[in-house]
Amino acid sequence: MPSFFAPSTPARAGWLFAYDWDRLALQRLAARVGAPRFDHAGFDLFSFPSNAHLPFYDHERFAARQAARGRRARWRAVLSQQEHFGALAASLVAEQLGLPGTPPESILAAQHKLHARRVLQQVAPEANLPFAGLDAAYGDDMPHGLHYPAFVKPVKAAFSVLAREVGHRAALQAHTRFGGRELWIIRRLVEPFDRLCRARLPEAGTAHRMLLEEPVPARVAQYNLDGWVDNGHVHPLGVVDAVMYPGTQAFMRWEYPSRLPERVQARVLGVARRFLRAIGYRHGMFNLEFFHDAATDRLSVIECNPRLASQFGDLYRRVRGLDPHAMAVALALGRDALSAPRCEPSANIAASLVYRAFDAASVPPAPSARQAAALARAFPDALMFSFPKSGAALARDFKWTGSHHYGFVHLGAVDRQQLRERAERASALLGWPAPYLDHTDAVGAALAAQGAQAAQTAHAARAPAPASLPHAMTPALGASD
Repeated sequence: MPSFFAPSTPARAGWLFAYDWDRLALQRLAARVGAPRFDHAGFDLFSFPSNAHLPFYDHERFAARQAARGRRARWRAVLSQQEHFGALAASLVAEQLGLPGTPPESILAAQHKLHARRVLQQVAPEANLPFAGLDAAYGDDMPHGLHYPAFVKPVKAAFSVLAREVGHRAALQAHTRFGGRELWIIRRLVEPFDRLCRARLPEAGTAHRMLLEEPVPARVAQYNLDGWVDNGHVHPLGVVDAVMYPGTQAFMRWEYPSRLPERVQARVLGVARRFLRAIGYRHGMFNLEFFHDAATDRLSVIECNPRLASQFGDLYRRVRGLDPHAMAVALALGRDALSAPRCEPSANIAASLVYRAFDAASVPPAPSARQAAALARAFPDALMFSFPKSGAALARDFKWTGSHHYGFVHLGAVDRQQLRERAERASALLGWPAPYLDHTDAVGAALAAQGAQAAQTAHAARAPAPASLPHAMTPALGASD
């Protein structure tokens, strides 16, 4: 197997929609001697003026332009780890150029959450959640006859946008009503995917809708299985633990390595193999999100993302010296992922700390240049992102996700105790509350206030006794609202 960074003339490759975590990886890899020369294309959904491209975006037009560019530059690879547009666009370009990749239909099948649930029901029903499509357009009156509580989320979305548990019909109705500006954004986010689905995976149905699932008890822990597929063979990279803000579905931090027993990790890998085989996903990185109920030993798949979870790449580098982004480039070049360059591990445990506010009044200011410099001096290994928002963008965060994540910090440590100590010191330097359980009293107060407000809004609605949602194979959703 040839070396990943050969001493001969470097290859040219396309890296699409590389921002935030991916942009750091692109810059790091491009700086290595003999690395491919990366041509970038795409736009950042979360910053202006870059996101002004959104109204005009079309997958096939974009892919055709990049394929033409790739022919001129003689690309030997094309890749993207961005969920919303990038993974599908890279698949289309690879198809047109005859480069290593996976069929666009498999990307569509994984990202269309309702279709993915149907596939999972066929190949791994024991790991599926009861589900059903919501037969109503945004803003329509919600159907009667649904069972509550229910977990509702868009058929096509990312970053847990508009994913929420609702306890009664009035809450579901409120959750699916949007202003004109919001609807404009939602439709343009979904339409490029839906247009391609209509042409290449019509059996999936429209993506302009919501999906209902049976809620999972609050005690149930969430995890991520990361891995890659090479010529149809599925390989595990690792499992990352999710820790939530108490009483919420909002991530407080991710930790690696996992505490999940190896026998459970082996079970979820088996589920991933069946699902990926069923959708024809044969080449590339993947990230499967799942629940495990320690009390019942039940596994439940949340979703399978047909790309690397870029945020976790840094955790694997710190703990194992494996570079998932370099592995993704190796795969895109048609090489063994394990031939990718490695680095020296620097920690026994690493975490991605998520700083989040649950109401506008509790959003702290972005760190000053002086604070950022202090963090860099005290913690040279820290990786920090700040995402300040205001006005309509901030209000949309609270409505669409129930919170606003204003920053990330990555740190490594010898053990969990040292990790916590380092996280608390780093957070204090930034003026941010450390994301640990006893630093979240304000979260509980904010959630209680939100609950009281929701109760007043929907005071006339009465939630029935909890009941399960049926699987999509059953003829009806439930009895009464």
